[in-house]
Amino acid sequence: MRAAIITISTSVAAGRSEDISGEALAQLAAEAGADVVAREVVSDDRAQIEEALRRHSAPEEQTSFIFTTGGTGLTEDDVTPEATRAVIDRDAPGIAEAMRAESLKHTPMGLLSRGVSGIAGRTLIVNFPGSPKAIGQLFGLIAPVLGHAEATLRRERGARTTGH
Repeated sequence: MRAAIITISTSVAAGRSEDISGEALAQLAAEAGADVVAREVVSDDRAQIEEALRRHSAPEEQTSFIFTTGGTGLTEDDVTPEATRAVIDRDAPGIAEAMRAESLKHTPMGLLSRGVSGIAGRTLIVNFPGSPKAIGQLFGLIAPVLGHAEATLRRERGARTTGH
């Protein structure tokens, strides 16, 4: 399983803050069996986010997953969901719905998360909040399904897998 981690943060991109969330996400992805083949930081800029998502989901990259962190809140520059929607071909709403439901077990602020998830080509993109604590609370939800998700993303048209 090949994964790319993209941190969306103007302050991290400018070198004013450390990429703690990206590090947490990369570590959890690796622990779940993913080979983290790329880590990148981009500013809270929709065009930059879209470009990074398109590049890492390009067929020649063969990236199964892109996990983003940051830019999912309510401020004017939180544009990760909009950039993600512009890149994905199909929604995978169950992931984002489950993440919001789990967030609510820890804080009422989970209602304010706007993260989305969807498929670009054969790559699943999942938006995580920009908090290392939230990433730790939420990554365990998706870890058990990553293998099956990759198998179905890589399956040729018309082929069937057992189970779903």
